[in-house]
Amino acid sequence: MTRKLPDDIVCRLPLKLDALNDDEHTFRDAPPRPSGLPTPDPSRSFWTHGTPDCNPLAHEGSEGDLTSEADICIIGSGITGVSCAYHLSRISSSDKPLKVVILEARDFCAGATGRNGGHLTASLYSRMHELSQLYGAEEAKKAFALESYTVTSIVKIIKENGWEQDVDLVAGGHLSLVFTQAELDSIELDIHAAEKAGVQGVETVELLDAQYVEQHYGTTHAAYRTAGYNLWPLKLVTKLYELTRSKRETSSLLQSLVPSILTSSNTGNERSNITLHTHTPVYSVLPTENSKYRWAINTSRGAVAVNYVVHGTNAYVSYLLPQLAGPSGVVPTRGQVLATRSVVPRKQLWSNGWGGNQGYEYWFVRPGPPEDRALIILGGGREGSGPNFEYNIDDDSSVNPKVSATLRGFLPAAFPKKFDKDTEPEMEWTGIMGFTQSHDPIVGSVLRQRDDEMKGMYVAAGYSGHGKSFLLAFACAEIVAQMIVADKQNRKWAAPSWFPSWYLTAASKSALQE
Repeated sequence: MTRKLPDDIVCRLPLKLDALNDDEHTFRDAPPRPSGLPTPDPSRSFWTHGTPDCNPLAHEGSEGDLTSEADICIIGSGITGVSCAYHLSRISSSDKPLKVVILEARDFCAGATGRNGGHLTASLYSRMHELSQLYGAEEAKKAFALESYTVTSIVKIIKENGWEQDVDLVAGGHLSLVFTQAELDSIELDIHAAEKAGVQGVETVELLDAQYVEQHYGTTHAAYRTAGYNLWPLKLVTKLYELTRSKRETSSLLQSLVPSILTSSNTGNERSNITLHTHTPVYSVLPTENSKYRWAINTSRGAVAVNYVVHGTNAYVSYLLPQLAGPSGVVPTRGQVLATRSVVPRKQLWSNGWGGNQGYEYWFVRPGPPEDRALIILGGGREGSGPNFEYNIDDDSSVNPKVSATLRGFLPAAFPKKFDKDTEPEMEWTGIMGFTQSHDPIVGSVLRQRDDEMKGMYVAAGYSGHGKSFLLAFACAEIVAQMIVADKQNRKWAAPSWFPSWYLTAASKSALQE
């Protein structure tokens, strides 16, 4: 039996509702325009500038000599780039440590990872009906297995290293508010498909009726509750990079002290030599005439010769790979976020993350003193940005005033006793996401426009926002690391059980099927 929403519950929300169809039509018509380089003067996000010490690696490696040779160059220092380096350090078993260099155009982690909403929540049903029709139920389940795998892996890393307080990890769960009947019908269809297919964890999804939500949370909308976390994403990526670098330093020290006990069988997780160069934009990647290396990475500070290249630039990927421009590849898409205060003390609010309006809006309450007015990180509003939905915008130095108006009005309308429309945000910023037509990432070996493989060139990009980019990037970067190690060892890469094959580039999909 289909549930029905009251007819009058959406009248107070300053949102464009049920916008996905218009959004998708706009995307398909987006011109195939390659992105530019990241703007040199981006808006300041809470994650990158909220405290004086929140980005200690901001200018790491920006001065002095540039690394001239390496085994692997990773372009981009967000979650994709750092996760790739981390996984390379764990799975490589070569007697000779891999030499890895990360190049970043701006401050460390200054792209979408340093500008997102701070959520760490695996979806248990979203799009399951559509994915089942496209790929079959068993294959579709892998999309949810990947997200669950990522959350489990990241939380495990955090807890094993005692980083909970360092990265502000909060296990408060996640509530998705339902604003329209069409949204409710779509969610019910997806949950039914997930239950039928046996998606792990879908049985834990709870429907909270509007009366319960109003009594406990202060808004008059039904919601679906799932497990989930929120955190400070930049701080996690910083810790992950430092952990990867410390493994190399520890390995070098132990080798000098006790070389006899260090063999490839027991030090596979300490087998990389990693260097970071921020403020080093890459202008081109070209074949090299050097017989030792395949590729020359040409930067503002000189060239780096390497055998493997990882494009971890997400929205900006078509700057160096123009064959990935436009709706058939990755379209730069500007998102907007602000940090604002409640009118009630922190103790009267919640620790869970939130989403609503088909995922366009997302927010959570930052940890803080219980008597202080709470700080909320709220993102979204793109559906009200104008006719282009912020597609093909790669400039994160400014904000869209239409989106600003939507974000400022949303929380006071949804939670009228907890937020005030006259409260000015403390910070507001934009970040550039990478969207694909399928809403799924592109992972694997890169092809030229004439369908020939560019040997040693890999990509993981196009995570398509909606709160899942951080999860997808971590896992897709692991896949690329696996592919590189397999290639170096002259063996065939095998996909993990949790990885959806439809994420693969044509070249990697063909190799997997051989």
